Amino acid sequence: MASLPPKRTASREPAFGPWVPPRPAPGTAKWNLPAEETAMELRMRVLALPLAIAVAWGVAHTGMPHALMRIFLSMWIHESGHAVTAWLCSLPAFPGPWFTPVAQERSWIFGLCLATVLAFCAVRAWRSKHGVAAVLCGILLLLQGFGTLALSLRRAQEWMIFGGDAGCMVLGTLLMATLYVRRGHVLYRGWLRWGFLVIGAAAFCDAYATWWEARKNFDTIPFGENEGSGPSDPSRLVGEYGWAVGDMVHRYVVLGALCLAALGVLYVLGLRRRQVAVREPDSEAWRQE
Repeated sequence: MASLPPKRTASREPAFGPWVPPRPAPGTAKWNLPAEETAMELRMRVLALPLAIAVAWGVAHTGMPHALMRIFLSMWIHESGHAVTAWLCSLPAFPGPWFTPVAQERSWIFGLCLATVLAFCAVRAWRSKHGVAAVLCGILLLLQGFGTLALSLRRAQEWMIFGGDAGCMVLGTLLMATLYVRRGHVLYRGWLRWGFLVIGAAAFCDAYATWWEARKNFDTIPFGENEGSGPSDPSRLVGEYGWAVGDMVHRYVVLGALCLAALGVLYVLGLRRRQVAVREPDSEAWRQE
């Protein structure tokens, strides 16, 4: 009589269940995912911002690479700087490639809509415990009130022109600052903050390198005509609005220095927070970082 095959005992675990990491062997160190992630983030924060600025500054002093950086990266931030400055003065504007059309008169409807959006965003961010975003929206709201009610139309148009390279510095700084968003933010989970870091560094260095060199040599200032859009921004500021060349250079250089100082403070604070999180990966500092 043929013997029956042995019975197979049913597995207690499903064949295709969720993967469970193996337990470490006795006597070996446990792998702490939060600590490893935090340590890697700290190493990247030490190098990322200085390296991005250094590379962009070097490219800004080259030939063809500088032209490509301006075409594909900094030009869009420059035109956005014109547009944002115009919006804060209740002047409708739309940033485009190499040229930003701006309305010749204020639109009070546009200004009221923008103020409503900024106020709503500030309240929403505050209730969601996003203090930085709430403060930023509040500052923009105050700037819009000043630009709309305190500045004459001519003065508003004057600062809108200044806002091109100024926007490269300020908006570029804000883009680089996204590197330090908190854990769990959508910019932290994805790769957007790294792209913003590159774009912001390119925009900032492209503009600031020009005005830094202009301290000693006014010939580096891009006076003249832009093809299809009329006089360049420096030509308009000097020719139409009577700015002294030295004062114009000084204003751009001081603004860029303030942006660098703000980045320096953010860099130090970001490293300190990460160092605390590395030392205490299960602490409140790690959860808030």
